[in-house]
Amino acid sequence: MSSIDRKCRRSPRAPLLPEKFENTEARESGFNGASFSGAVFNLSTTIVGAGIMALPAAVKQLGLIPGLAMIALVSVLTESSIDLILRFTRASKHASYAGAVSDSVGGAGRNLLQVCIVINNLGMLIVYMIIIGDVLSGTWMDGVHHSGVMEEWFGQRWWTTRSSLLLLTTLFVFLPLISFKRVDSLRYTSALSVVLALVFVVIIAGVAISKLLAGSIGMPRLFPNLVDQASFWKLFTTVPVLVTAYICHHNIHPIQNELKDPSQMKSIVGASLTLCSTVYIATSFFGVLLFGEHTLDDVLANFDGDLGIPYSSVLDDVVRVSYGIHLMLVFPIVFYSLRLNVDGLLFPYAIPISFDNRRFMSVTAALMCFIFAGATFVPSIWDAFQFTGATAAISVGYLFPATLALKDIHGIATKNDRIVSWVMIFLAVTSSTVAISSDIYSTLGT
Repeated sequence: MSSIDRKCRRSPRAPLLPEKFENTEARESGFNGASFSGAVFNLSTTIVGAGIMALPAAVKQLGLIPGLAMIALVSVLTESSIDLILRFTRASKHASYAGAVSDSVGGAGRNLLQVCIVINNLGMLIVYMIIIGDVLSGTWMDGVHHSGVMEEWFGQRWWTTRSSLLLLTTLFVFLPLISFKRVDSLRYTSALSVVLALVFVVIIAGVAISKLLAGSIGMPRLFPNLVDQASFWKLFTTVPVLVTAYICHHNIHPIQNELKDPSQMKSIVGASLTLCSTVYIATSFFGVLLFGEHTLDDVLANFDGDLGIPYSSVLDDVVRVSYGIHLMLVFPIVFYSLRLNVDGLLFPYAIPISFDNRRFMSVTAALMCFIFAGATFVPSIWDAFQFTGATAAISVGYLFPATLALKDIHGIATKNDRIVSWVMIFLAVTSSTVAISSDIYSTLGT
């Protein structure tokens, strides 16, 4: 029996979670551990995905002051929830989020967590691919056709159609990037994706400030417009969008397990959340300042017309292309944990997927086919986006960490942990109920 076989034998009583073995394989292949900066880029890339494009619309609905305050609050709650996960996984002697949940509430809880991660990540990856398709080939929104950059540059040809462009992106961008077996292998693409997100922030801030100085835009609404009870409850529908924008819990342990010094993870989380919160607040502030009440659910769709400044069309293209590439580079980071959790659900007693090339390729191909089909045939993403955020994302980000602290089988939770946990549960249950009810009401009304 080889050393790998001995290390990867499963216990007859419970499945062994794969994340700790990703690190084992890395060490045996000569990998000396990930750096602090590489981990910050990978975690930041996990956070800054499609959510950044929905935040300006959420802030528009909440009003500028409450909206920006909510972004900061969700960042603090996210850091608290991740700290709970890290402390309880360390106390339980596990190397994964699912392991800590299994230790606290049993195998059924672990399976439910993995199902939530799979739903959340699948939803996000389908959203990413749809937005990439919108950027490249165009989309219809609110009865208006928003042209894609390839359609504008080359006209309507067979290779500028949505399905053709998504297929080419899958074959030549996604497949090479999702073939890596270590998350640290994506550190350079993650660094580039963060730079591209900053490019978007700089452009939207520059355009907004330029128009503000020229006197062509005014200050946006500072507080929500509450005209009746329905408008009040509608404010809670923004919470799933805000929570989804910060979901990174599924990649915390895969990143930590590859670090040279795993004790740095708390500092890495703090640095990443500070960077991402700065990007989110700047994007939301300048986006609402620039577009006001005309801010669309996907603010990227606002960048397909005249911005009212010189070189407007060039800036539109730079924004859309840079963000499209950014999402292409975010895709493999989210896919990494999706594949681990799908494999953990389907093959809980098999050797880790990184040691089985046939299973690695089969699971990867099946997931990519599903995501491609979803991005090709799903006509609308935003109701589904809100539903995913109101269920799976809130469960992964708030409900499971709060459960760890309130159950506290290791006796390590503080009074502050319990208070924060109840706040997270209140926000999760209230916003989920209101958001899902709103979606159902809107669907029945339509």
